[in-house]
Amino acid sequence: MAADWKALQKAVYQNKLDHRFNVTDVNMEFCHLYGEVGEAYTAWRRNQPGLGSELADVAIYLLGLAEILGLDLEDEVLKKMEINRHRKYATVDGVWRKVEDGDGHSAAGL
Repeated sequence: MAADWKALQKAVYQNKLDHRFNVTDVNMEFCHLYGEVGEAYTAWRRNQPGLGSELADVAIYLLGLAEILGLDLEDEVLKKMEINRHRKYATVDGVWRKVEDGDGHSAAGL
């Protein structure tokens, strides 16, 4: 069953309100998100059983941040995936790099 991202965003935000968590300090939310990504990476690197839960925390913070900022994360992800689908990549100086954006423009610096 596919998740309804819009409903998840709203539920995450409501949970923040219900528990009197931060919904105004965007800097703090980015710091928490960064911390959760670090915890997920550590769980993966150490082959710990809580990796799924840590990735869920990353998603929860990301959804909450999107709601705080008034962004429709589902829409943003779908638009970005479409751009990425049309990007062109090639080996440049021995490194696999983006050489053309999804809009047909050459990537900056190449």
